[in-house]
Amino acid sequence: MRTALARGLLGLVLLACASVRAQSTEDAGTPPMSEVIDVVGEVPDPEPMDRASRRDPSSVVTVISVEERGGTARDTAEVLSTAPGISIQDSGGYGQGKSLVVRGASSNGTLVLLDGIPLNGAGGSMDLSRVPLALARELEVMRGSAGSSHGSGALGGVVNIITRAPGDTLSLAGELSHGSWNTTTGWLSLTGPVLDSELLLLLHGGTSSGRFSYPFDATPTLPGDAPELRRRENNDARGAGALVRLRHRLSQGVVLDAMGEGTLEGRGLAGTAQNPLADARQSNRRGILSLRVLGDLGHHVHVSARAHYRQERLELSGGPLPQQGVQTLRTGGVEAEGSMPVGDWNVVSALASLGGEGVATDGAPVTSDGRTSWLRASVRVMDDLALLDGRLHVTPSLRVERVGPYTLLSPKLGARVTLPARLELRANVGQAHRAPSLVELYVRQGTLLPNPDLRPERAVSADMALAHRTERSLVSVGGFFASYEDLITYEAYPPFAAKPSNFASARVSGLEVDAEARPFSFLSGSLAYTFLVSRNLRDDPRYYLKDIPLRPRHTLAARVTAGPSWLTGRVELRAQSSQLRNRTGELVLPGRTLLHAGLSTTVGKRPAFTFSVDLKNVLDVHVDDFDGYPLPGRAVLASVALALDVPPSSSTAHKADPP
Repeated sequence: MRTALARGLLGLVLLACASVRAQSTEDAGTPPMSEVIDVVGEVPDPEPMDRASRRDPSSVVTVISVEERGGTARDTAEVLSTAPGISIQDSGGYGQGKSLVVRGASSNGTLVLLDGIPLNGAGGSMDLSRVPLALARELEVMRGSAGSSHGSGALGGVVNIITRAPGDTLSLAGELSHGSWNTTTGWLSLTGPVLDSELLLLLHGGTSSGRFSYPFDATPTLPGDAPELRRRENNDARGAGALVRLRHRLSQGVVLDAMGEGTLEGRGLAGTAQNPLADARQSNRRGILSLRVLGDLGHHVHVSARAHYRQERLELSGGPLPQQGVQTLRTGGVEAEGSMPVGDWNVVSALASLGGEGVATDGAPVTSDGRTSWLRASVRVMDDLALLDGRLHVTPSLRVERVGPYTLLSPKLGARVTLPARLELRANVGQAHRAPSLVELYVRQGTLLPNPDLRPERAVSADMALAHRTERSLVSVGGFFASYEDLITYEAYPPFAAKPSNFASARVSGLEVDAEARPFSFLSGSLAYTFLVSRNLRDDPRYYLKDIPLRPRHTLAARVTAGPSWLTGRVELRAQSSQLRNRTGELVLPGRTLLHAGLSTTVGKRPAFTFSVDLKNVLDVHVDDFDGYPLPGRAVLASVALALDVPPSSSTAHKADPP
């Protein structure tokens, strides 16, 4: 399969390059003034077509600038938790597992992308601790059913991690942080021109002992007993990686973008507070390659073609013998996408993709029926219809997808309306699926048995949001509803195993508030609030109409930053209400409120140095998360960041990075 797939990737990329080159030599027309001409009069670089604003223009999206949300947030999961509709399930400490829940969907019901490349395949979940924040320039959070725009797995939404961009000026940047529990993280990036191209080279790494103290109640059945203080052992983590991006302009408006990313990681698996593991270990290796051609061909015609390949190796050692082993996942594919106006009021978009994925365990295929790989293919069309002199846009779309043995149909209807007083209304209704993964269907992993009779999970959802936007503020208030069917859950399978099956259904509804304001250059603030009501609809009196576990009803993230660059202070509040830890409601995870604060000062201009001190969990709150994993208490981090830009000469000036 890999040989055939590689030939297909190469063939499509060469064909796309030849096509784009041929078309770009023709009259490209004059772009409208909205497509801003740069200082030297050249056509700006095209924006990737997998950005949410283009792939699904009616969707409800929060775009987080990593630079603006820095400071107290030191990893990707913490930054994402500042967006509405999101809650994080945390195993505790730097480098430990962190999964994502969007609008009540399970962690494997949200797609996580790196520049549009899926990091979790059809049916898999993504550990956010394996995505270093150093890679990201922006985090794009699209909430709601995204099956039409992004395919299988996008039940609750999509998170697209936009990596740092190459530049045509010589630039050096980096950051080094050190703090509690011997936690040290750092990154260094270099951008500049190379052989008529633009290069980005980024190196990153981090390490932590993870040996924080936490209170433990050894006699929970005896009320009033003082908890004993324990130290978290086997909770260390370390990792390192690199990102390389090369951008080359084939002609005006046509860009070739190549990307390579790789990481090496290892960590202890400490287990829960009740059942600690002294020697369980996990190591990961990941490599990603991507080659993409983007073209704005004039007359509002946009094209994109990409080939990508990803390989991940996971090794578990120590701990219980049934959980030890090695698993390797390989995925790859090609896709072509384009959009063009049809008449005066329609913009039609189309996408076609072909790929595959395969899995092997302990270095050799071990499955229930010999199957270790399958093909994936999809076709998607969308029409953006402008009405009422452009004040109303209606965007119907449809994706037909084949994932292994499953054929999935994902329609969606969206609309956005421009109202007086700078108001905008967005509404969507659609259907999405999550096909079972290869592991769930065919691969036995220790005591977890496969089930080849599984059906895809299905979600039907609707949302509506009203937003008010000015140059200095944004306020968005919206509601959502989703119905989930055929949810897959592992149940005990006598005598000593567990097996997945389709039996659960659920519904979620809620309210989201997203607000940002910058009234003055020295003062800014943001607020994200989510009210979520979840109901288990399984026809069993033990579970019926109870809240879905690990779905807090209230989540809040608020942040205020104030002061000039020579002394900037920030305060951040994150709170969530109590939530169930099991489906019967017998175990409850208490609510929590965490307060973070920090100070920064920037000196110099070329180079500019920024010195920061951050105090996380100021009140030293000791809580558990997920399924009994203690979270760290108060922590102190000190960091220094460097930014050095060498201005280009007039003879070598190029365009700025695309938005």
